[in-house]
Amino acid sequence: MMKSAMKAVEPAAQNIAAPVQPLYLEALTLVERLHRRLLDVIKDEFDRRGRSDINSVQALLLYNIGDKELTAGELRTRGYYLGSNVSYNLKKLVEMGYLDHQRSRVDRRSVRIRLTAQGQEVRHIVDALYQKHVKTVEQVGGISNEEFATLNKSLHRLERFWTDQILYRL
Repeated sequence: MMKSAMKAVEPAAQNIAAPVQPLYLEALTLVERLHRRLLDVIKDEFDRRGRSDINSVQALLLYNIGDKELTAGELRTRGYYLGSNVSYNLKKLVEMGYLDHQRSRVDRRSVRIRLTAQGQEVRHIVDALYQKHVKTVEQVGGISNEEFATLNKSLHRLERFWTDQILYRL
């Protein structure tokens, strides 16, 4: 009796999953593609300004640091840096004069970073790019406030779903 009940449930579960599968897979592709496209947009902005001294990943990292003073670990936990080589980029940004670093007085093993004036300049370029987009995304891109609210809500739910998959080994 139990086996027949399980067999009846399995096809139903497969039928429910079938319509969402292509949409889920498309969303995964779009999330990845959009991040790469954002980096392309930032690179293009720096190219237009004749700036080849910094790459788009580094510029985005500086933008995300902003006025804060952080450790490398905080960059990852706050979602400011998504790559695996954060220490490489931080070292390069310090060497190039975009970041200042200082050992923490509390924990000497920890290094705190903050933007220099040169790093703030890069941050302002990215911020100006974003402000330009904010002014035109609805008219040119055709995306309304309501659509962004729905999109953001869905992306937060997806992030929570993936986090739960990891935390609770679902």
